[in-house]
Amino acid sequence: MFHPVHNPEFMSFTSETHRRRTFAIISHPDAGKTTLTEKLLLFSGAIQIAGSVKARKASRHATSDWMEIEKQRGISVASSVMQMQYRDHVINLLDTPGHKDFSEDTYRVLTAVDSALMVIDAANGVESQTRRLIEVCRQRNTPIITFVNKMDREVRDPLDILDEVERELGMPCVPMTWPVGQGKSFGGILNLRTHAMTVFESGSERRPQDFDTIPLSQTADLRQRFGSDFDAAMESMELATGASPSFDTQAFLAAQQTPVFFGSGVNNFGVMEVLDALVDMAPSPRPRTSSLIAQKQLSIQEVQPDAAAFSGVVFKVQANMDPSHRDRIAFVRVCSGRYNPGMKLKVQRTAKELRPTSVVTFMSQRREAVDEAFAGDIVGFTTHGGVQLGDTITDGSVNLQFTGLPFFAPELFMTVVLKNPLRTKQLQQGLAQLGEEGAIQVFKPEMGGNMLLGAIGQLQFEVVQHRLKGEYDCDVRMENCQYTGARWITADTPAELKTFADAYPMRMARDAADTLAYLCTSPYDVRLAQERFPKIHFHPLREHAGLALSSAG
Repeated sequence: MFHPVHNPEFMSFTSETHRRRTFAIISHPDAGKTTLTEKLLLFSGAIQIAGSVKARKASRHATSDWMEIEKQRGISVASSVMQMQYRDHVINLLDTPGHKDFSEDTYRVLTAVDSALMVIDAANGVESQTRRLIEVCRQRNTPIITFVNKMDREVRDPLDILDEVERELGMPCVPMTWPVGQGKSFGGILNLRTHAMTVFESGSERRPQDFDTIPLSQTADLRQRFGSDFDAAMESMELATGASPSFDTQAFLAAQQTPVFFGSGVNNFGVMEVLDALVDMAPSPRPRTSSLIAQKQLSIQEVQPDAAAFSGVVFKVQANMDPSHRDRIAFVRVCSGRYNPGMKLKVQRTAKELRPTSVVTFMSQRREAVDEAFAGDIVGFTTHGGVQLGDTITDGSVNLQFTGLPFFAPELFMTVVLKNPLRTKQLQQGLAQLGEEGAIQVFKPEMGGNMLLGAIGQLQFEVVQHRLKGEYDCDVRMENCQYTGARWITADTPAELKTFADAYPMRMARDAADTLAYLCTSPYDVRLAQERFPKIHFHPLREHAGLALSSAG
């Protein structure tokens, strides 16, 4: 049912799929990720002027940072989706939050892409948040292209950076460009693909055609112009390439090596080389793993991107992107088939028909109606509810559920208290929508009482408090509570689950997806409860609980 289409009528459909490149930009905060995003959009022609990322008080903000709190703080706290066209390819770029407190959003975005562009600060090397993201990519065998940024500053030796990247990634680096000098003496990059040197000049308004390019065969001219820096660069480049394998497309696609580029995003330098690499090297849409549920039996299968049936997965839900309309958008990664306006859609979880008020593609805040979409594309379904994170959307021809969207057990809990009790209805609506987004995890105690918020990082609480005030006119305060963790629970029979819930009534709560959870006050709680009730299953990932419930019927 989910095999590639061979009918000549669909050949254009298959070629459209192969034109797609869908990738996420990942990095530690302040490595220059959002700046690089702007420049990729600029060079592809998607935008005409780059936003000012640093000067947040200016009227121009980064295209990918649309939320008011992002403009105030100068950080990305929500992932953004942007589509552009370059060299007859359709590129879907997902900019992710760099801050560790929003890592869960980033992890979910990484399930929707086919490759990743890792940005590294050349002065700091591989930092803590980058390590976490690398681990997620490694678990999914996601191919990684590496961009070493800020070469116009005083930075570490490029050989040291490559050595660190290799250790952290657990795979060899293959240099594609190599820096000549650094900081004030940064002269440019040697391009191993074109055998030429691109000469650096500072300035944020420069375009690719503004940089001089000199063939490496003109060694005497380059040595005269750049002196010992050129000789040192040639020597270290030869050391690096001698110690590295040659670029192997299959090894890269299997996440067994990473091509490395050097440059300065803020100066538009080395960016075009990365954009070309995304087209030339990054994979087109790949098969996606799904679970097929039939007669209470759970089986795993791969859905091919050029299969005839339409399918997609909701990896992000965002409320109030347009404050004047109070809308909610479900971001859907198209996994197979082709979307056409007006086609019938079905939410697999509820078996209900989905009737979006509009279907759009994105350029951050700017949206355009979708004429058609293929595997790899990211489309937004504007809805008024009925769709949750992790939902599979199909044309109704098959009963499947895409897997791999993570919901981690919260590590921090707070109680939310409304300052004005007359706003209770608005608070409930706001928390329900923010919980469905995944901006925070919302737990409603089975025995009643104030709603509990669960988070991975402290900043999530601040963002939710800010959004409740700005988007729902709910002024709240956050108070500490006794809980320090949670586990989603399932059992082989409803009777076993009821017995457990009756034994711990004060610790039972339901999240935004109505999944039952057990609240913990110490690390020992789960162990003691497990000893007392060995037939209860405790899940640190909500997806595992959902699959257990699905297979149980």
